[in-house]
Amino acid sequence: MTLPEVTPVRARPAGAAPAGMTLAGRAARLLPGVVLCAAVSLAALGLARLEEAVFGRAWLETLVLAILLGCAIRTGWRPGPRWKPGVDFSAKVLLEVAVVLLGASLSAATILAVGWELLLGIAAVVGVAIPASYALGRAFGLAPRLAVLVACGNSICGNSAIAAVAPVVGAKGEDVAAAIAFTAVLGVAVVLALPLLAPLLGLSGGQYGVLAGLTVYAVPQVLAATAPVGALSVQVGTLVKLVRVLMLGPVVVALSLLAPGRGGARPPLSRLIPWFILGFLGLAALRSLELLTAALLGPFASAATALTVLAMAALGLGVDLRSVARSGGRVVGAAVASLLLLVAVSLGLIRVLGVA
Repeated sequence: MTLPEVTPVRARPAGAAPAGMTLAGRAARLLPGVVLCAAVSLAALGLARLEEAVFGRAWLETLVLAILLGCAIRTGWRPGPRWKPGVDFSAKVLLEVAVVLLGASLSAATILAVGWELLLGIAAVVGVAIPASYALGRAFGLAPRLAVLVACGNSICGNSAIAAVAPVVGAKGEDVAAAIAFTAVLGVAVVLALPLLAPLLGLSGGQYGVLAGLTVYAVPQVLAATAPVGALSVQVGTLVKLVRVLMLGPVVVALSLLAPGRGGARPPLSRLIPWFILGFLGLAALRSLELLTAALLGPFASAATALTVLAMAALGLGVDLRSVARSGGRVVGAAVASLLLLVAVSLGLIRVLGVA
């Protein structure tokens, strides 16, 4: 798979202040935009809670609602110079910090609990699905960066993968918004439709758990998709899904190494593996060595979630929904085709490994 060129480093990073500005001045410059993103995030959280109260569950996650709300606001109003520094800072730097904190969720013990055969199988499914899904995206006419986002979102863990991969491949806000919006809707459809495959294909509880863990986007969605089939499906599906999520780190590192620089030149070492991926791997190593106390894991996970929602609100505030709608049909087609491919590959793995 040939990856798109990485956008060259700008002279001034997102949210950066002019040279010579004091720390207090920089904070004051960023504050309006960050507060705006926080307000959008809180509104998204409120809508998610309303969903839970009315429907019993939040079909659209807070992260998805944040980017959709941000897009809706941006469609009717373009944030001016007062807001832009903080919005840019939230979309880039705070998102990168969130990726670092996600490293605390990676544990070597979780990986080893799956067993080597299934572990290698999960890695093989992800390794096959990403380039194949990328090829499908390009066949549907998606731009290279958008095709990468859809491929990684479908193959690994939906929104989280899209958010983590976006800064590595230099994806535009419009691409991130389109990928997240349409894969979110598709994710809900999968939760509703996938349980029907268990009786149709004669899958056992364990087999269906593996299928759900390899195809459903988010961990909570895996629980929703496996609960109707049985407790064994829930346990197997959750474990497989967690290992699949752990593939995000190696995939992002690989994308960093594969993405060429401008004019085919290899980017500097500092950009081959971005700082936030090094931070992610560092926290993962600390977790595996049991150097992170259990008391820190919950706050780290909560902070990662909050910062990701904030960053998605910021990305949404930079995207006009009309530009997203123009690529809608192609994104939906690519995402559906990619998902069907993933289901087929997963069923093949179940047969090859002889999962009972």
